[in-house]
Amino acid sequence: MKVGLMALSGVRVRNEKLAKLGVTLPQFVSRGKVIAQLPSLSLLIIASVTPDDVEVDYVEVPDASQVKELNPSYDLVAITSYSAQIYEAYELARRYKDAGIPVVIGGTHVIAEPEEAKRYADSVVVGEAEPLWPKIIEDFKNGRLQPLYKEDHPGTYDLANSPMPKYDLLEPKNYNRLTVQTSRGCPHDCEFCAGSKLFGSGFRQKPVGLIVKEIKKIKEKWPKPFIEFADDNTFVDKKWSRDFLEKLIPLEIKWFAETDISIADDKELLKSLYRSGCYQLLIGLESTSKDSLDGIDTHNWKLKQSDRYLEAIDRIQSNGITVNGCFIVGLDGDTPSIFDDIRDFIEKSKLLEAQVTILTPYPGTPLYKRLKSEGRLLKDTYWDRCTMFDINFSPKNMSIEELEKGLLGIFKEIYNEKEYLKRKRHYMDIVKKLPRRVE
Repeated sequence: MKVGLMALSGVRVRNEKLAKLGVTLPQFVSRGKVIAQLPSLSLLIIASVTPDDVEVDYVEVPDASQVKELNPSYDLVAITSYSAQIYEAYELARRYKDAGIPVVIGGTHVIAEPEEAKRYADSVVVGEAEPLWPKIIEDFKNGRLQPLYKEDHPGTYDLANSPMPKYDLLEPKNYNRLTVQTSRGCPHDCEFCAGSKLFGSGFRQKPVGLIVKEIKKIKEKWPKPFIEFADDNTFVDKKWSRDFLEKLIPLEIKWFAETDISIADDKELLKSLYRSGCYQLLIGLESTSKDSLDGIDTHNWKLKQSDRYLEAIDRIQSNGITVNGCFIVGLDGDTPSIFDDIRDFIEKSKLLEAQVTILTPYPGTPLYKRLKSEGRLLKDTYWDRCTMFDINFSPKNMSIEELEKGLLGIFKEIYNEKEYLKRKRHYMDIVKKLPRRVE
């Protein structure tokens, strides 16, 4: 038996002006290439829990329209994709079904829209792969593949039982970084977040020893890897984090992670970040406007932190860790002045990198449900616009034209080479004063 595991993960911006502009903005293009080159960790996990008597073929499909010929050797095809490429995933699934090869489909979009996905695949997976995939394979072998597989108790899978992802399926030359997951979920419950609650509520972390084993496995094939920790918020538990960073130091890796601004409160953690090989933290600041931050998460945690954003960024970057500050435009409290405010904040904070995206109501999120109830969605289903750079709703305090114009304007200002080099020189001046770390 042979199973084709297919990841559709390439995202293409639909806004023609923005797509054209991106060609001339080095930092925008650079980050896009990094994201496009990340492997599908979910499929590597699926491969690891597939029985040994089943052959797996891992395939990345950056553009489904370029798949001219199907592989007739597959007995079963499994497809995963984000919302932005789900239409392509459905079309590929249809083609395999028409060729007589059964299709299983899953991923965050499918979890949010299972009834929609049922129209295109033989079987739909709603939940985490580890407990469900072995059952799917067993049923398929016995001729009883079910139309729906769903976890009885979402979010209860113990990450201490996580299998070793099949990193050996990857070709090293195709990637500039590899993904490792240390946790699932996030305690902040932001209205717009598409990932942290779809697999059940709560926050779960892997044991540090298990993560170390995964990194050592990667190093067998990539002696000096760059790791991206594929989490919503890596450093929630500070005690776990201190242990984690101490175990990373002897591994001599470079790495990147996403977390929240509270990391700045722990001096010991900040020093360990640098020593352990951390090169950048992506932190969701979301906005410079208190009106926009109000209500963005259940407990208004980010609003309460906003007065110390500048101080916290300086503290993190002074320890040799660059901050990629993430901002969302189009929030309900935003007016056209938000673009100048964000630009001024980036200049004042000396953020090495910044990511400015448009508010995106992903399916399954509280934001999607609210905007739909308010009649503000441009279309109920607009999945190919879920790129974080395309507008698919009516803003509250500006027009769609003002939102698009403002985004294009701020991109030209913060992503040009001159501004980036100015920020980079500031960072290099900091690093020169720090102890040399292992390269």
